[in-house]
Amino acid sequence: MKLIALAAAGLAMAAAAPALAAPKANVEKVGPAGGRILTAAKVSAKATTVYLSGNLASPATPGGSDYGDTKTQTISTLNKIKELLATHGMTMKDIVRMDAYLVAAPGMDGKMDFAGFNAGFAEFFNTAENPTTTTRTTMQISALAGPQFLVELTVIAAK
Repeated sequence: MKLIALAAAGLAMAAAAPALAAPKANVEKVGPAGGRILTAAKVSAKATTVYLSGNLASPATPGGSDYGDTKTQTISTLNKIKELLATHGMTMKDIVRMDAYLVAAPGMDGKMDFAGFNAGFAEFFNTAENPTTTTRTTMQISALAGPQFLVELTVIAAK
């Protein structure tokens, strides 16, 4: 009888205790649903953070000298970033910050190809594979490391 009374008392105490809160995520992404970029990303001190240096496109064909247009270079560079993040146990979902440096694209009257960049970006963010996006700054600069390059991307990832 004592055993039943103790079991009943234990169940009553468990029912009266407040539920444990789910652990808070290390990263909180803030922005409009479906928006191209976030307005903010909050990263807790507990998060693992990876900073990737600027990355450039690879040739469109191995060993070639054609790097493609802005969209092609954006896709190439983001694929390279995807591979680099994987070596650190991260995915594109973990990117919280991106800085995009674009130069004037051929045939664009001295302007960057912002639409081409966004088209390449859209293949990696707000997709079925990666339904998230990132904070981002996109700027036109006068030159990159070589005249064939139109896009350079730096990212910070955290989880």
